[in-house]
Amino acid sequence: MPPSSSNKPKVLLLGTIEHAHSSWASIGEIAEIVRPRSTEREEFLNEAASGSFSDCIVAYRTFESVSITGKIDDEVLSALSPSLRYICHNGAGYDQVDIQACTARGILVSNTPTAVDEATADMGIFLLLGALRNLAVGMANLRAGEWRGNSPPALGHDPEGKILGILGMGGIGRNMARKASLAFGMRILYHNRKRLDETIEAEIGAEFVDFDTLLRESDVLSLNLPLNGNTRHIISGNEFAKMKKGVTIINTARGGVMDEAALVDALHTGQVNSAGLDVYENEPAIHPGLLENPRVMLVPHMGTWTIETSMKMEEWAISNVRSALEAGTLRTIVPEQRTIEGQALRR
Repeated sequence: MPPSSSNKPKVLLLGTIEHAHSSWASIGEIAEIVRPRSTEREEFLNEAASGSFSDCIVAYRTFESVSITGKIDDEVLSALSPSLRYICHNGAGYDQVDIQACTARGILVSNTPTAVDEATADMGIFLLLGALRNLAVGMANLRAGEWRGNSPPALGHDPEGKILGILGMGGIGRNMARKASLAFGMRILYHNRKRLDETIEAEIGAEFVDFDTLLRESDVLSLNLPLNGNTRHIISGNEFAKMKKGVTIINTARGGVMDEAALVDALHTGQVNSAGLDVYENEPAIHPGLLENPRVMLVPHMGTWTIETSMKMEEWAISNVRSALEAGTLRTIVPEQRTIEGQALRR
């Protein structure tokens, strides 16, 4: 491909801008936007190797763009131009990007951490209420034309007075704790890699406990932690065995933080009474044992599926693109790279 005549810096757009068109148009005023023609990973690798994305210094990517590129790993980074210095991911979770591989190549990565907090916490509360009340059973029977069913669903439980255990107390976890405590009268226990400031604990009514205590005492366990090498399958068979019999499990984080096969087994034995899931280990594929179990509320990864939150996420990610272009920094660099002084890596 012949080199561009533009003197503007280049930005690679992976995915689609759905809402923040004005903000993205402003990026087009200061940078040349490059769009891939590829529709799947092998095509993308070949297109990148051909030099189609040469001189791009920033890449903006959406969660859905994984269908084109696959995971942003060493293979993809090797095919892309060595000029690439920043990847601005539109999303809070960024397990689709190999941060270690990016760091090794001097590429900084940003995400949109707080933009998703309220909407994802709202989804968590929705799943919590639905799972506690056995609503999935009644809803399935109703759609089948059976009203509540030939055998009505078992009576559910009120959230008031129950212990909500939160694993991972970032922005989403804190928002969920606040809603559950203030609106529904739940007692909040949490475990986090770092304890919150006591003033924040008091504000949201949360008590810090060790991991085993969280498992042992929770009536409802909500997973709100990122997926990485340390958290994959952090909840599996051994952990389910430590929980109260009849516990309810909520997951709005990433499917891989929980062993789905172990969850299916725990549901079968009654160790887990019900679950509310927005994310799955191998999505869009879902474990057949979850699909077949009417005590599991299933939502197809819609935790941030609102106009308002989608707009906030796009605006946030675009602001990272602008910061990279104009200041050579990122507003919200991912935690693994925050120790890099000045947000500048040597190549």
